[in-house]
Amino acid sequence: MSTYKKVKTQKTNTNTQGAESTTKEVFEALNVTASRSEQWIEKNQKPLLIAFAIVAVVILGYLGYTKYIQEPKEVEASNELAFPKQYFEAALDGRTLDTQVQERDSLLVLGLEGADGKYGFLDIADTYSGTKAGNLAEYYAGISYLKMKDYKNAVTHLGNFSSDDELLAPSAIAAIGDAFAEINQLDDAYDYYVKAANAKENEFTTPLFLFKAGQTALNLGKNKKALEFFKRIEKDYSTSDAAKEIDYYINKATYTVK
Repeated sequence: MSTYKKVKTQKTNTNTQGAESTTKEVFEALNVTASRSEQWIEKNQKPLLIAFAIVAVVILGYLGYTKYIQEPKEVEASNELAFPKQYFEAALDGRTLDTQVQERDSLLVLGLEGADGKYGFLDIADTYSGTKAGNLAEYYAGISYLKMKDYKNAVTHLGNFSSDDELLAPSAIAAIGDAFAEINQLDDAYDYYVKAANAKENEFTTPLFLFKAGQTALNLGKNKKALEFFKRIEKDYSTSDAAKEIDYYINKATYTVK
């Protein structure tokens, strides 16, 4: 028994010594790595400081630009937008703001070009490019040109507009489709109506633009696609205005499908 205990004790000591040796090697390796890191930092201290300084300058510059330049510019642009909007809204509502201005197109022109030293949509879109108001000015300009039947400029300005708004984004896309439809470029109109219908799914714009896409598809002889759009309205948007006569259009598309 005493021999067994002695041997076991020696084995335990051996294991302990091995563990200590391994631990020592690990610490030595860590020390070597740390030493190398310190040497690398010391060697590259100047480039690192320059890099940190550049990052700091960029961050501070961005914050300063946002606070002292971009934000005041946004406010200024928004204030400027109020003037041409009153002419735009009056034109669409059939109102007059001035006894000398009676026709809708005249109001729209005032909205586009401005008056009395005030900016119109075109000036705001150009001068305040990159602001929310400048972006909205592109939309208003595009719709104004569309109402005035200047379809080329309508497409240009509506194409410059971008938005994530639930209603405004698909409406702008569909307005481009309307412009192409007016000049009988039905393939382009169809593409934009489909894009508008799928841009932001909701109960208002989606069925409306699915219906326009379906009608245009019928005119292009794409009856199967038209049937798909009409059936989607029937299934998913049965309470929408677009669904009121949808049975007629489904039957029309079905009857002519080959």
